[in-house]
Amino acid sequence: MTSNVNAASSLPGSARPSIDLSASFKAYDVRGIVGETIDAHVVEAVGAGFVDVLGLAGKTVLVGGDMRPSSPEFIAAFAKGAAARGGNVVTLGLISTDELYYACGALDAAGATFTASHNPAQYNGIKMAKAGAQPVSSETGLKEVQAAAEAYLAAGQDGAPAVPPVAEPGSVTQRDILADYAGYLRGLVDLSGIRPLKVVVDAGNGMAGMTTPAVLGDQLLAALPLQIVPLYFELDGTFPNHPANPLEPENLRDLQKAVVEHGADLGLAFDGDADRCFVIDELGEPVSPSAITGLVARREIARAKAAGDAEPVIIHNLITSRAVPELVQHDGGRPVRTRVGHSFIKAVMAEESAVFGGEHSAHYYFRDFWNADTGMLAAMHVLAALGEQDGPLSELAAEYEPYVASGEINSEIEDKDAAVARVREEYEGDDVAIDELDGTTFSAADGSWWFNLRPSNTEPFLRFNGEAKDRETLESIQDTVLAIVRA
Repeated sequence: MTSNVNAASSLPGSARPSIDLSASFKAYDVRGIVGETIDAHVVEAVGAGFVDVLGLAGKTVLVGGDMRPSSPEFIAAFAKGAAARGGNVVTLGLISTDELYYACGALDAAGATFTASHNPAQYNGIKMAKAGAQPVSSETGLKEVQAAAEAYLAAGQDGAPAVPPVAEPGSVTQRDILADYAGYLRGLVDLSGIRPLKVVVDAGNGMAGMTTPAVLGDQLLAALPLQIVPLYFELDGTFPNHPANPLEPENLRDLQKAVVEHGADLGLAFDGDADRCFVIDELGEPVSPSAITGLVARREIARAKAAGDAEPVIIHNLITSRAVPELVQHDGGRPVRTRVGHSFIKAVMAEESAVFGGEHSAHYYFRDFWNADTGMLAAMHVLAALGEQDGPLSELAAEYEPYVASGEINSEIEDKDAAVARVREEYEGDDVAIDELDGTTFSAADGSWWFNLRPSNTEPFLRFNGEAKDRETLESIQDTVLAIVRA
């Protein structure tokens, strides 16, 4: 494959071209279009840079990938570059992203997995972690890996990087971690004693098609009292049925229909790399990630208290329903509010020794999972909570959703700062609190409503999220704010 990365002419007199990988290096990971902004040459250079920047010569380096067609080639290329620079590479083959986090934690080794998560089929990318599953982001080494990869590519010819081998190049071996991963999760949530449940799982042709039978079925471990109805379990990175992005309502339609048709107790939808999980109740209605955050938080607080933690900490981002911090306080925990984004959440999880964290985007983080996010473990908590009582999920979830939420509404505008300033002018006063932890959040002093305006970093969008005590109040606030923003 010929690299089509952006290579511009360097300064006059320079013998080397200038390589720019910024089109695919994002704040938290690498993501690009295969053959255009990411290819095997780029990946080989990234593998070499990963070892250099993290000081991994002579140490174990883990690498796996999802079911996208380019992943096997990219795994091999990354291993080549990493081994040349002295990393002892262990290839994990097909893995979900939370399998990588498990491996980095359990084996105390740095690693990378090839995935573009919920992006369309033409994309692939890299999520990286340090030993102990600590994230590698633009603030913790990703920019340096990019610079090293660019230097190797600039020194090469015909798109191929020039990666000089160290005196003692590393080895490349293989390992399968699926059984260990499944066993570890089974040890965290005991589902053996719950009442029988029928569960429809939509894997979206993503990695949950492999991990679900291993963790919830009897493929690798003893059978649980679960009847799994599989939907799109065939691993296919071209996504022939629907995009593997359950955040979009249209991608939940097949699951909602199947739950009702099968008379199932609930449905689970995973994204492409299976690190996020969305839940559907027995009526075919989505359960909000905020409700799932509250449900899991209650279980984790109780468990942590039983183990001697006087005031367990629960992390929630500022878009999550205010029902979450209210519940946490009611149950004797301490809620900590943070910015949106997994690198922020994971950092605060570590700082606070938090037992659990949840986001509105269905990312769920666990102290017992090295502060990393795993959709499967969150799903297991939901199954346990439902299976330990007799009522339907719709009734159980209603306990955690006392408010009415807008969901995310985007407005396409160029001057986002001016739009926020107009809204601030309208709402500023003694009866409204305003903070700028992440975007701008406006909260009524009487607690009857709040809304947040956050500018997108990559698109000309201003994102509105709001919540109120009733639909009438929410619609009034939402209509007013959007009219001002879009004026």
